[in-house]
Amino acid sequence: MNTPSITPAAFTQPTPRTLALFGMWTGRGLGAVVPQLDTLSGSAESKLVVDGASIEALDTAGAWVLQKLLARLRAAGAIVEVRDLRPEFANLFAAVGQHVANPPKSAAQPTPPSRLEAVGRRAEAAVQQGVAMLGFVGEYTVALARSLAHPAHIRWRPILYNIRSAGFDALPIVGLLSFLLGVVVAYQGADQLRQYGANIFVADLVGLSMLREFAPLMTAIIIAGRSGSAYAAQIGTMAVTEEIDAMRTVGIAPLDLLVLPKILALIVVLPLLTVFADVLGVFGGMIMARAQLGVGFSEFFERFVKAVSVTAYLIGICKAPVFAVIIATVGCFQGFRTKGGPDSVGRQTTLSVVQSTFLVIVADALFSVAFSALDL
Repeated sequence: MNTPSITPAAFTQPTPRTLALFGMWTGRGLGAVVPQLDTLSGSAESKLVVDGASIEALDTAGAWVLQKLLARLRAAGAIVEVRDLRPEFANLFAAVGQHVANPPKSAAQPTPPSRLEAVGRRAEAAVQQGVAMLGFVGEYTVALARSLAHPAHIRWRPILYNIRSAGFDALPIVGLLSFLLGVVVAYQGADQLRQYGANIFVADLVGLSMLREFAPLMTAIIIAGRSGSAYAAQIGTMAVTEEIDAMRTVGIAPLDLLVLPKILALIVVLPLLTVFADVLGVFGGMIMARAQLGVGFSEFFERFVKAVSVTAYLIGICKAPVFAVIIATVGCFQGFRTKGGPDSVGRQTTLSVVQSTFLVIVADALFSVAFSALDL
């Protein structure tokens, strides 16, 4: 197929006061004529006649180039007159000239909100997110009730996989940090206890602090940073790549496959990890008590059994399922709120860790107030 030939734009200047235009003054025909036009200049109070009778075609690009040229000549003081343009070219030339002479004003920059307004907007966003999270809790609660009514629909393989990934794979980091925390607690209390000759009471300090507070709280924080972030990242990536929409299309409920297995697995795993943290934390305290205070293992264990009641032990264990629900709920909720691109995945993952850690600490504080009121 032959491409029609294009007559490039050109001009001649028969006299210093006359400029004749030829060819196609379009985006495809301007070519090298633009640098040549830049060399033209007008002197002050001189008259320049632009003859457009020989222009074969004109579009907005060519009209814009000519208007910018005329504007530059007039700014230099020349009097420019355009003649003999075809009517359709003259209308386009005039319309572009109005745009060049009166460019549209850019949109006004919005004024930054005041501090009070910014606080109000953040509070409103926090309330909206809280309401959305409550709705999410209601949705998976209904899904959980439906699954319990029909046990055959429970997806056991994802549950077992999450038990392994969130529980067994987390044993090294939970054990190491709990052991070191027990060492630190015993070490910090050693100097004070030694001053009063109360070395044996290191068992009370380590046992009660680890079993009631430190072990469940530190285990929950570790799991929030390890597994909660993984939940948000996994679901967020699936949301960005539209895998969740594909699941709904083929009739698979995302809550049944992505949320319930994680929540049920973490409810099972976190109490067991807390027991493991209790053992390692107390063992670390025993080693430090022997090294710093001369309290042997048998003496430590005898005092530990007397000082720590079963109630204190169960209080720490009972916190774990609540922490598990908080961590899994926040991680999955933030994953489903992921929108846009990969940067949103990172943002929601970070937000899930921050929120779950904050809510776990708040829940632990509420537990302390409730247990104190109940004299436990």
